[in-house]
This record gives sequence, C-alpha cells and structure tokens, in this order.
Amino acid sequence: MRVSHRRAAANCLIAFALGAVVLTGCSDGGTEAAPEPADRAASETSETSEAPEAPEASEETAPEEGEAPADEESPAGGDGGSGGTEPDDSAGSGDEAPWAGTKQFVQIEEARIIDGQTYLSVRPAQKEAVTEPHEYWVVVPGEGPYTMVPMVEDAQVLLSVPIGDDKQASPYSQAEFVTRLAAQSPSDRSLVGYDLSFDGEGRVTRVQSLFAAP
Repeated sequence: MRVSHRRAAANCLIAFALGAVVLTGCSDGGTEAAPEPADRAASETSETSEAPEAPEASEETAPEEGEAPADEESPAGGDGGSGGTEPDDSAGSGDEAPWAGTKQFVQIEEARIIDGQTYLSVRPAQKEAVTEPHEYWVVVPGEGPYTMVPMVEDAQVLLSVPIGDDKQASPYSQAEFVTRLAAQSPSDRSLVGYDLSFDGEGRVTRVQSLFAAP
C-alpha cells in the first residue's frame, strides 16, 4: 500500500512538472511573438525614414504673371534700368518752337512754300505808334538771326499796304502772301511789321501786317 501511494504521488509530481513546462513554453512564445511597443515604434520610424524623398524644387522657377524672365532685357535698358538711356534735358525745352502758344511782333525776311507748307523766316521786333500828321506804325528792327517757322494749312493772312492793296487789312491766301513779299525790296520789307499768333506746337495760325509809312 505504501509503495503504490508513493508511485501515485510521484506520478502527480511528474504531471505537475510537465504542465508547468508547457505553460512556461506557451508564455515565452507569446512574449516573443508580440513585439514590444518600443520595437514597434522603431520599426515604424525606420519605414518612414526609408520613404522616397520629394524631388527638390528646380532652381529656375517660372516667372510670376506680368514679370519678365531674368535673362531678358527690360525695356528700360538691359540691367533693370541702371544702364538705360538718360532723359534728354533739351526735350520739351521749346528750342524748336520758342513761341508756342504766344503772340509775337516780328519782321519777316522771307516766305516760301515747301511740299505744300508755308514757312516764314522771322525775327522779333518792336513797334511804335505815330499819330501825326497821320497814323502809322514805325518798326524798330530787332537783332539776332532769323528763325524759320511753319504755318498751319488754314492760317489766316491779313495784309495792308505796302504788302496789301489797302490801308485796311484784307484777307489773302498764303500763296499770294509769298508772292507779294518776294516782290518787295529788302528796304521795303524793313518798313513792315507783322503780328503773328502761334499754336501750341509753334506753328503760325494768323498773320497780320501793320501799315507802315516811309
């Protein structure tokens, strides 16, 4: 009886030991199969770092709308304006149209028609009124060179003696004025003065001769 009791106890111990071994093995296997949170995070970080990098932006970017490409010259001149042409100080100074928008009293040395347009060679002068024994103008000649000025196509021409036929100024065509002035001697021309009106471009819009007696 005692021997069989010992065998039964030994069998129980062996069975208990085998069960413990089996449980331990299962526990270790489960632990190895499930990765630790730290290992999982490291794995995800590794996968993220191995992702392909985005292509770098091209050094030559497209110009924005309205902006000229860098390799094209700006209209102002080559390098953005620093090498552009400097403004002409003489532009708009009025040298080519010194009497634009004014009225002038002048002497006329010559009149000619070129390509259908009438030109007058003029020089500023002074005038003095004389009332005795009758009324007339005395022309005081100016000094300096004569200047050629153009007339507009529909410029008004009013002439009195000795260029015109009457003491009172009467209208004449530009061609008649050119012909009558050319027929005068230089001494006769020096006795006559003219009131001229100029437009904003320096062109003559009105000519009126003043009666002058010798």
